[in-house]
Amino acid sequence: MIPLKDNIPTARFPILTVLLIVANIGVFLWQITQPSAPNSSDSPHIQGLSQQDENTLTYGAIPYRLTHPGKECGVAGSNIVCQGSPAYPSSEKLDSPPWWVTIVTSMFMHGGILHIAFNMLFLWIFGNNIEDSMGRGRFVLFYLLAGIIAAYAQALLDTNATLPAIGASGAIAGVLGGYLLLFPHARVLTLVFIIFFVTLIEVPAVIMLGIWFVLQFLPAIGQLATPDVSTTGGGVAYFAHIGGFVFGLAAIKLFANRYRATRPGYA
Repeated sequence: MIPLKDNIPTARFPILTVLLIVANIGVFLWQITQPSAPNSSDSPHIQGLSQQDENTLTYGAIPYRLTHPGKECGVAGSNIVCQGSPAYPSSEKLDSPPWWVTIVTSMFMHGGILHIAFNMLFLWIFGNNIEDSMGRGRFVLFYLLAGIIAAYAQALLDTNATLPAIGASGAIAGVLGGYLLLFPHARVLTLVFIIFFVTLIEVPAVIMLGIWFVLQFLPAIGQLATPDVSTTGGGVAYFAHIGGFVFGLAAIKLFANRYRATRPGYA
């Protein structure tokens, strides 16, 4: 199921939603223009890593750093090691910004074209109405807080994990949670694939977002057995999605001071 648009109009142009999309795309273009070959021995960067991978380690949200403020990490051979590990003193240190900065920088990085494409599609369809419901300043705060809660929801699954998480999914999950509560009866034009059959149907937001949540929750249960996953390692940070979504549900009416029950689709 791929959402294409909803039927809830906005009162004004969602400038911040557009700016967030532009910023995410800009950072992704910067990511993919970095060298993808391993750094050579005469490179000022960490040997054996490509510049793309080094940027992910530098600006991604490493769970160990988030849950051990002030502790730094480095690369020893093919492993990411952090202060407290016997291998840390001899590791090549990451030139990372403070741990709290990486929570924000990680929200604007993505692991591939499909990763960013689906994230930006969901942000555009559902973010414009959430921005409209609360005003621009509140929307930025809501979005960032959702991303922070999402990062910690994943980090607390394994506080010693060292693989960085990247992506706007957690913050966007907060937008989806808020949308579900404010606009449960909105209609979402959806592209549906059933084996070889493809069709367009309008799906109530409560059904579509309910299915989305279930598809995050079920694999998250499996993640409890193998918690050290991240976008860098090829995994999906499902607990980040759940954490952001639950935050959106819990906090939306504290932020959404502009919506009116008389408008179509509002709860």
